[in-house]
Amino acid sequence: MDKVQQINFIENKIHQSNFKLTPQRQAIIAVIYKRVNEHLSPEEIFALVKKESSEIGLATVYRTLDVLVELNIIDKIVFEDGMARYDLTINDKQHFHHHLLCTQCGSIEEIHEDLLEDVERLVSQQFHFLVTDHRLTFHGVCMNCQRKSKE
Repeated sequence: MDKVQQINFIENKIHQSNFKLTPQRQAIIAVIYKRVNEHLSPEEIFALVKKESSEIGLATVYRTLDVLVELNIIDKIVFEDGMARYDLTINDKQHFHHHLLCTQCGSIEEIHEDLLEDVERLVSQQFHFLVTDHRLTFHGVCMNCQRKSKE
């Protein structure tokens, strides 16, 4: 799906769920989409939307994020810093992607491959549990920080 198709998919999902697609919601979706790899906080989203449209409040951002999470358009992630961050859910994927979290600089990198299929099968068989999703964050030191520490 290209960018236009993905935005249309998101907008259609909102309409089909009987929510209004307000200009504020469109602006929030656009910011999240443009910065899809940045895992933005509500405050960061607010600041970026505010630059383009002064007609928005922080409470509107929080309410919109709640709606988008409810509709499975975005995922809410809380890393060790305790701050909620948001990630675009692409194409109604089966599983949430994994993250690499650098403990030195705080950078977050995504792993889109589902590395835990064998573990899911084992859990399902051993514990008679139907796994519908999982979340995994690897903590460590990113390549940039490793390079800097060698210098």
